[in-house]
Amino acid sequence: MRVSSVAAVALAAAAVFSAPAVQAQAYPNKPIRMVVGFPSGGAPDTLARIVSEKISPAWGQPVVVDNKPGAGGNIGAEAVAHAPADGYTLAMGTVGTHSINGALYSKMPYNMVKDFTPVILVATTPNVLVVHPSVPAKNVAELIALAKARPGGLTFGTPGVGTSLHVAGEMFNSMAGVKITHVPYKGRAMAIPDLLGGHITMMFDNLPSALPVVKEGKLRALGVTSAKRSPSAPDIPTLAEQGLPGFEADSWFAIFAPANTPKDVVAKLNAEFNRIYSLPDVQAKLKTLGLDPVLGTPEKLADYQRSEIAKWARVVKESGAKAE
Repeated sequence: MRVSSVAAVALAAAAVFSAPAVQAQAYPNKPIRMVVGFPSGGAPDTLARIVSEKISPAWGQPVVVDNKPGAGGNIGAEAVAHAPADGYTLAMGTVGTHSINGALYSKMPYNMVKDFTPVILVATTPNVLVVHPSVPAKNVAELIALAKARPGGLTFGTPGVGTSLHVAGEMFNSMAGVKITHVPYKGRAMAIPDLLGGHITMMFDNLPSALPVVKEGKLRALGVTSAKRSPSAPDIPTLAEQGLPGFEADSWFAIFAPANTPKDVVAKLNAEFNRIYSLPDVQAKLKTLGLDPVLGTPEKLADYQRSEIAKWARVVKESGAKAE
């Protein structure tokens, strides 16, 4: 009896002292890593750093931004696909890493759907077609006419083969019935100087990246790739309204966790990210950058991703674009 009494007391004590220990392990109890598959300074990096700045006061844990550029974002996405499904490693995914690349690359190091758990669709932004000021075309119709008069004589630069901006250019070639020669670079930072110097004719670029240069008059914007004009640049017409109906090639940014991340962790992340990206100062910053906030549920992101995968698979097939 005495032994059993001692055992009972021990069990009771263990229960009392284990309760706080369990509570102390509530998510999150250590830093969260957000992997960005692109260099610092671009829209994915900026969106990740907004979370990094805002989340610590609320959760008492930092979000550490980890830039892993390369292979059209695949290197960073792969790192998250193979990470533990505990909510401590997240991906700032893009239209490329989570909808286009699966059709572009013959071998993918991850499955864009099966290896991830959707968390939140953060924002979209149109791409914008920009040309060097020396190009005589003042609108899309004039550019198409110029391209038809000089088959293969015009060039479009991109951050690399297989990037979303490459696919946008191939989509333009297909829909406009022209042949503008693709000139791939190893990143936007290398493409832009050649465009500014007039060594290439044109480029599709993310609106947030291109707007400052356009406003300075160093490049001319001919059209945005969204279905409607962007609130950030209402004076720039869409390509669709300039003779290419149905042309839509937005970039988008979304947060994903590894597959099988617990639902309660995903729900907590989703709620917190909705809160952060809805803050007035954050909304103002996104508008300045040409980013249109979307937000919403994980299910909304899942549905959107499925539709984007189907759309870009068609575009890639029609264009014949491939990346290795």
